[in-house]
Amino acid sequence: MKSIDTLVKDIYSLFNEVENSVEEDEINTDIINEFGDNIKTHLLTALTEKRKEGNSNLRLSAIGRPDRQIWYDVNLNDKAIAFTPSTRIKFLYGYILEELLIALSKLSGHTVTDTQKELDIHGVKGHQDCVIDGVLVDCKSTSPRGYEKFDKGDLVNDDPFGYIAQISAYSEANGMDEAAFLAINKQSGEICLAPVHSLEMIDAGDRVKYLKSLVENKSPPNKCYSDVKEGASGNRRLGTACLYCNHKKECWKDANDGKGLRVYNYARGYRYLTKVVREPDVEEIHAW
Repeated sequence: MKSIDTLVKDIYSLFNEVENSVEEDEINTDIINEFGDNIKTHLLTALTEKRKEGNSNLRLSAIGRPDRQIWYDVNLNDKAIAFTPSTRIKFLYGYILEELLIALSKLSGHTVTDTQKELDIHGVKGHQDCVIDGVLVDCKSTSPRGYEKFDKGDLVNDDPFGYIAQISAYSEANGMDEAAFLAINKQSGEICLAPVHSLEMIDAGDRVKYLKSLVENKSPPNKCYSDVKEGASGNRRLGTACLYCNHKKECWKDANDGKGLRVYNYARGYRYLTKVVREPDVEEIHAW
């Protein structure tokens, strides 16, 4: 029986011409067919589902998000900004890569169980990715910068998407104190296994109880992040963490003396200004 400690090495060996001497008729085609079926399901869902942005219910996968963002998810989901087509495509190939990690784990001879098992903590539900060789595993597709945090073990110190809280919830629901992230760099194809020690996890049960009370409040908690300086112009803009939130328009409607965010099309993408002292010398976007 294989150990998860050799998982990445064994996956790489599948593609190493020197180490891999497996013939085509020796490959488990059931695993490949299952992978194809899962990809088909994700593609059909992406093309046909009329999905709201965010979710009106608490989910274990989201308990690590900032309090205000979660409050908006539950209470003002109808005012969320729609994801762009390119963002939806990005989510789709993220799901595909995560399915690939599970398929490659199986093909490399490791034991994969409990895929998409439903979990529950105090009535809040979620679905884990899988258990590999007896270890709870959450699969992630990442940018090069995000991958570096998994690879170097820095996620516990810089976790803007709340992944530690997510895997803490899955661990607690399973009664397990050993977990790991299996991450793939979607640009380079590199893979790493990032163990998560129980001492690095949060008390997910307490977090869930707190959030269930929080979302019952009639008004949201304070903003998650402050805005930041935009050069020396006196202008101010949203920080990086707010850029990925689809509640920024509603959340920052008090910006610019109550006129809301002003959006400008810079060469590197949209910039959301909370205060305009000097008019930027680029196009302003009015419909967003």
